[in-house]
Amino acid sequence: MKTLIVIPTYNERENIPVMIDALLKLNQDLHILVVDDNSPDGTGNLVREVSLKQPQVHLLSRPGKQGLGKAYVAGLGWGLQNGYEFLFEMDADFSHRPEDLLKLLEHRGRTDFVVGSRYVPGGQTKNWGLLRKIISRGGSLYSQIILGYPIQDWTGGFNGWSRPVLERIKLDTVKSNGYSFQIELKYRALKNGFKGIEVPILFEDRRVGQSKMSFKIVIEAFFRVWKIRFQ
Repeated sequence: MKTLIVIPTYNERENIPVMIDALLKLNQDLHILVVDDNSPDGTGNLVREVSLKQPQVHLLSRPGKQGLGKAYVAGLGWGLQNGYEFLFEMDADFSHRPEDLLKLLEHRGRTDFVVGSRYVPGGQTKNWGLLRKIISRGGSLYSQIILGYPIQDWTGGFNGWSRPVLERIKLDTVKSNGYSFQIELKYRALKNGFKGIEVPILFEDRRVGQSKMSFKIVIEAFFRVWKIRFQ
């Protein structure tokens, strides 16, 4: 099954070559698309150099920082245009572990979408402070109540989608941008009758660099859930 891993980047020069190498070593016949928002640290140029040596590595450059959701829309859309059958979202900073990707890959062809979940039995987080745990777990419980589906990890961004799901939910009409983007994709998939499975993962805080989490992103997600529910 032709599979693409979409990785958005902004100033991930220290992480991305190591991540690409780790993914290629999985020997799963994967293609990788890095969606770079004109990183000042030269992440895009570095990926371009790697792609000249590794034909399964691709770069989608954007003119500036436009947000996580828009990066994923661009990357997943590129994947559909280029004939991929199953497409994954993954962070560059090793908070999503390549070894956990192997567990998600097992469900290609068995389900419409797969969620790398921190909140099903066997899932966990590591090196998180209490406040971050409360915000993340509370956000998923809040979304579960408002949206009415029993997904345990609504806000997580380690997910895989079959081609029919992404075509049906009309990616170009998705309005969310921050972490609410993940909520909206899952809700649209479920509302359209698709079936998903949650697979336990270990989510570890990033190895290098600064987290993209901000108070603004949290607030956007809080209010955006209601718009998602009633749009």
